[in-house]
Amino acid sequence: MNLGKDFTLSPVIKEIIDHNSSGQRIDNFLIKRLKGIRKDHIYRFMRSGQVRVNSKRINADYRLKEGDTVRIPPVKVIKDAPVVARILTKSRFISFEILFQDEALMVINKPAGIAVHGGSGVSFGVIEQLRAQYPNWKFIELVHRLDRETSGILLLAKKRGALVELHRQIREGKIEKRYLVMVKGNWPNIRQNVRFSLNKYVTTTGERRVAVVTDKTGNKKGVTAHTLITLQKSWQDFSLLEAELKTGRTHQIRVHLAHLGFPIAGDAKYGDFSLNKQLAGRNSKMPNLKRMFLHAAVTIITHPETGESLRLEAPLADDLQRFLDRLNTRSIN
Repeated sequence: MNLGKDFTLSPVIKEIIDHNSSGQRIDNFLIKRLKGIRKDHIYRFMRSGQVRVNSKRINADYRLKEGDTVRIPPVKVIKDAPVVARILTKSRFISFEILFQDEALMVINKPAGIAVHGGSGVSFGVIEQLRAQYPNWKFIELVHRLDRETSGILLLAKKRGALVELHRQIREGKIEKRYLVMVKGNWPNIRQNVRFSLNKYVTTTGERRVAVVTDKTGNKKGVTAHTLITLQKSWQDFSLLEAELKTGRTHQIRVHLAHLGFPIAGDAKYGDFSLNKQLAGRNSKMPNLKRMFLHAAVTIITHPETGESLRLEAPLADDLQRFLDRLNTRSIN
């Protein structure tokens, strides 16, 4: 096929559906994944059989199920865009800190600012880089997701059986996930259970959001969400918390804390925008912080093959540690 001198084809992507995408129509899923590709082209891909689920043709109204394997076909992209194996502008692999690895699992300390999954063949994430970096691996899939600006522990399965088992542990609440989070204000309790149902919605501009369900009449549908908050340390205007996920809902920690009046420092979606501006400013008296202070610090799983308990820990990223150090220095002075 002659694509012209300015274009090339992206690689075929096979994505295994997790609980976050379960129930979504395949056409809406592809529109989100293939940003920048015309909708009529996406529907053409489905009609021609280039998009397949579990190796079978599907209609546009097919609703995805957890564990489905979706084949995303090659799309035409600009040649000057980054290629799969080169995420950085300097055309080199990002060096991920590997926290644990064996034949079944790979666990990395994901840096902030990197998506776990690419969108359209123009923007590539962690999983695309690993597939390109290790082309001889027969299988590598995300076990779960982290927001782009969240750093910390990210689990990947190197065997399908390991993926299925870890998804079972997630569904049954058998995986323990703890995050370190800095919030605005003085958190009042040493230990507190936060239970608010959450509802996903789309804004008039097409942005996906999550909000606490406040309608007591039951007119709004929501999903139960439970976060256990433990206070780690307080300063004059900030509190460091440990947030343990008892359920794993989209943006759960961010929305729960914002709803209670303790927005996460640097959160550009649910946070205090005036505070974020001060934190990002060079001349501010505030410690400098240019992204959301949310870090996946500890994860405890049962190894999918050996059955042994595996505790994984990721040290704070340098920028978050510097913010902590500045708060401590300021409190002494």
